[in-house]
Amino acid sequence: MAPPVPADAVVEAASAVTENGMARKDAPAPAISVVSKQTVRPAARASAVGDLRLSVSDMPMLSCHYIQKGLFFPPSGVATASLVSSLAAALSRALGVFPALAGRLVTLDDGSIVIRCGDGAAVEFYHAVAPALSLGDFLVTGADVPTRLTNGLFPMDRTVSYGGHARPLTSFQLTVLGDGAVFVGFVANHAVVDGTSFWHFFNTWAGLCRGAPVREPDFRRNFFGESTAVLRFPGGGGPAVTFDADAPLRERILHFSAAAILELKATANRWKGTGQDSEVNGKATHDSKAQGGCGQISSFQSLCAHIWRAVTRARRLLAADKTTTFRMAVNCRHRLHPPISPLYFGNAIQSVATTATVTELASNDLGWAAAKLHATVAAHEDGAIRRAAAEWEAAPRCFPLGNPDGAALTMGSSPRFPMYDGNDFGWGRALAVRSGRANKFDGKMSAFPGQAGDGSVDVEVCLTPDTMACLLRDEAFLQFVSSPAP
Repeated sequence: MAPPVPADAVVEAASAVTENGMARKDAPAPAISVVSKQTVRPAARASAVGDLRLSVSDMPMLSCHYIQKGLFFPPSGVATASLVSSLAAALSRALGVFPALAGRLVTLDDGSIVIRCGDGAAVEFYHAVAPALSLGDFLVTGADVPTRLTNGLFPMDRTVSYGGHARPLTSFQLTVLGDGAVFVGFVANHAVVDGTSFWHFFNTWAGLCRGAPVREPDFRRNFFGESTAVLRFPGGGGPAVTFDADAPLRERILHFSAAAILELKATANRWKGTGQDSEVNGKATHDSKAQGGCGQISSFQSLCAHIWRAVTRARRLLAADKTTTFRMAVNCRHRLHPPISPLYFGNAIQSVATTATVTELASNDLGWAAAKLHATVAAHEDGAIRRAAAEWEAAPRCFPLGNPDGAALTMGSSPRFPMYDGNDFGWGRALAVRSGRANKFDGKMSAFPGQAGDGSVDVEVCLTPDTMACLLRDEAFLQFVSSPAP
């Protein structure tokens, strides 16, 4: 048996803190302990993938943490040894389909960075146990996310993506709780995948466990992959994250029902819903509206506007003339002319920003804010994508993730991603999505599909403690929030 994980990965159970959040001196802290680690190599495939050059959309992410996402499942009914064995075997086959995820980053003599899949390509698969913890310790209704627990569910914590030169590009952890529930955690280099590619791999791994057909990724470098622009780091040390990763935060997952989202959409569009509208899945809606030219504000834009206005109200110290920013990532795969494959492997996203002053958000209604978001997304088509790529090529730089002026919100992930659909490893539908502490700062949010698959949305919200306290007292905001997500 391997020794327990280091102190920074040992977490305390909820029962080890008092009601006011202080540690109990008489309560020992149960640990999430790694009991085994194995090296998993890609299964042999008929065709090999050569060097994959990082694109103009990949390179800016070199200063970001690795993505950390995973899923809780009910007890599988399978012996732990068999569980570990089957997951590792399916992982090997999945890496055979996605060999780049077992590679390393290599900087060439001309300064370009490639993903290299050599003979030594491999990843690390951890088996961890938490015998004193149960599902209820993690999925706490009506409370903040117990981050001291969830952080221990992921390996490679706070690894910066540039570190993929020396460390694996992906890592995996199966954690078995005392009540038999399990968590499957996946960590991936953000300069190698965006959310679409991340969940494509997760779906493939789960599908191979149950014998589902494979949807092959497209490894062509046809998203500005021909660019000769390079991102240089003097001294060879690589970049650091562009935000304070140790700033105090509160994290909460808020659940918005399909009915609440439709009501927000109806309000934003100034029409009464008929109950027939099923467009409540965020990017699915606003992507189609942007492409089709329809002027209707989407459900997701309406939800984002509601959050933007409420968080701005909760940031009580902002001056009335302060400019606030709402930033979100746009999937560019289908927006280019001609479009690239929806299975394109890598980052094919660009960040778009919408701005308004504090006074403007306060004096105008939901529809006004939602219309601004809609206009920004609708305008980001082929020409805007190519201009943004050209601007980056003229001045290569890392993406400035963070909230330096205290007035920004950044929406990540998407309720359209198949986090529940397609991720059945053979034990049934997942119970909840959770993330690690990667890339979190004041104003960072992530949108997840609701677990029931009914068009509801869960939003993971990270805010300073004072701002979160104010937000959770805002009745105008909370009237659209259902019983908090599990």
